[in-house]
Amino acid sequence: MADTLIAAARVVPATGSEVLSPGFVRVSGGAITEVGGGRPAQAPDVDLADGLLVPGFVDLQVNGHFGVDLAVVATAGWATVVRRLPETGTTAFLPTFVTAPVHRLAGALRAVEHVLPGLPLGSRVLGVHLEGPFISLRHRGAHDPEWIIDPEPEAVEELMRAGGGALRLVTLAPERHGAMAAINLLADAGVRVSVGHTDATSAQVAAAVDAGARMVTHLFNAQTGMHHREPGVVGEALGDPRITCGLIADLHHVAPIVCKIAFAAAAGRIAIVTDAAACAGMPAGRYQLGGQLIQLPAGDGVPPVRADGRLAGSALRMDVGVSNMVAVGVDLTAAIAAATRIPADFIGRPDLGRICKGSAADLVWLGDDLRTRSTWIAGDLVYSAILDSTRRSHHSFAHEPSLQDGSLPGHRSSY
Repeated sequence: MADTLIAAARVVPATGSEVLSPGFVRVSGGAITEVGGGRPAQAPDVDLADGLLVPGFVDLQVNGHFGVDLAVVATAGWATVVRRLPETGTTAFLPTFVTAPVHRLAGALRAVEHVLPGLPLGSRVLGVHLEGPFISLRHRGAHDPEWIIDPEPEAVEELMRAGGGALRLVTLAPERHGAMAAINLLADAGVRVSVGHTDATSAQVAAAVDAGARMVTHLFNAQTGMHHREPGVVGEALGDPRITCGLIADLHHVAPIVCKIAFAAAAGRIAIVTDAAACAGMPAGRYQLGGQLIQLPAGDGVPPVRADGRLAGSALRMDVGVSNMVAVGVDLTAAIAAATRIPADFIGRPDLGRICKGSAADLVWLGDDLRTRSTWIAGDLVYSAILDSTRRSHHSFAHEPSLQDGSLPGHRSSY
């Protein structure tokens, strides 16, 4: 396959604070083979006169989108999400299952391996994030209290067996009985552990990190806040350099100034997440979250709620999350890294989330408003809002999908 050369007004590699203005990227075989500053020596195949070229976004917490509740593991619904998430700039994500009976979660995990082979080329499924059921009743948020339990070894092992290689991240409350043993078990098996929906003290969070936890789920939300004598989950998360902090960047879950404080206090450790529910990308109305009814009110960016008024995920898209952070004063390169390299590194995918030689050719062209115009995955153009003006030829970046892209086994398909 011939090389494809893309020139851009600005390239944000997300490997540091550098912005190439202008810059260029060469792609071959689904990977990036060259990155440089200035105009390329030869005529580019794709010439982006404005906006910026960034790595594809990596979202560690997606409950659903476009009317689909991902906890209902069905090929048609998952195909819709995989195919359409590139519209938001997201090129890789973790489908997230909220609290449910263990047998139901195990069944959903087993179903994943059967669904993946039938998915179209689109956003990469990096594995499953289980958000519960081993969480705090007090800080349960929209989770059904009837199904919240302790992480007893039998339950943890059942979920691990069912998930196989698909189980990549578990959110739990470290103060629950058996939590430390569960963290050890999961971490030893290569499953990432995040502290969340928790009433833990700062000492309990530190113990969880010592046991192998490395993340805090949606910082500030559904957890103990920071007090000057008891730092709580928030204080420990901001202060411990081992912890990556998920942050719902819709400006409703967390106030703008607090988002800015988080980026300053935990520089290089904030991962923007959407926590999107099925209502994301849809009009106001009733939707499902893990089988529970939620309501999306009218209004731009307003999050969905349960009948009791509790927040129930969000209606956020990743490109809007990035633009929100830039709007509150976060540096552009820091905001881009928080949606790309930082979550990719946390989940163990250093081939994603950056523009550098050897990384996957998952790229997003953002307009000056930071909204997605075009998205490429493994070099394939999978979304373009203004196709004709972005390409010099009708086959820009076209190639057969790589079968060695590191996605879950069986997730091989053509676009």
